[in-house]
Amino acid sequence: MSNLTRILLVDDNPKYLEDVLPYYGYDLTCATDGVQALSLLNNGEQFDLVLLDVMMPNMNGWETLKAIRNNPTFEDLPVIMITAVNEDQKMISGLKIGADDYIVKPFILPNLLARIEAVLRRVKRGKKNDSSANVTIGQADNFNSLTKREKDVLLLVTQGESNKSIAEKLVLSEVTVKSHLNSIFKKLNVTNRTRAVLVAMQMNLVEK
Repeated sequence: MSNLTRILLVDDNPKYLEDVLPYYGYDLTCATDGVQALSLLNNGEQFDLVLLDVMMPNMNGWETLKAIRNNPTFEDLPVIMITAVNEDQKMISGLKIGADDYIVKPFILPNLLARIEAVLRRVKRGKKNDSSANVTIGQADNFNSLTKREKDVLLLVTQGESNKSIAEKLVLSEVTVKSHLNSIFKKLNVTNRTRAVLVAMQMNLVEK
């Protein structure tokens, strides 16, 4: 039996990754949609990680992720979502469903490889269910330094609220909300709302 890391790539256009991932030492199996992927999993195929594209025929990535997480056999199987559109609200929903990470196309290959290795490393260390496993020590410390108002803003962001909606609910101006968000991003060393939500979930600000 091969000792190579086994990856299930679920993508209706897998040519690029199908060619390059084996070159980097991964044992790759491809499925062109969620139905085929679930069939492989249900037939007893063992994988270390799933790379799951969002836009696919028959069963899209979000539906496939739900099916994987609803099956106790696969609930801890690491899943990295691959999406062509940087839509914060949808990616936040994906994280809540149980995605371990995401990457936006077009991506730089070293970035994807680093994400894969980071997720695999967390699993090997037995920290997948550790609330702070995916955050750095600095992020954890800085998360605890967020003000109450910043945490209030971040909590509403995790619920998919827009700046305008957050402003209305917290009785603030949109300019003030943006200022809080900029402060949150700086403290957590992230560049967008979705990454901030990922940290918030891992620090138990919001239930996963």
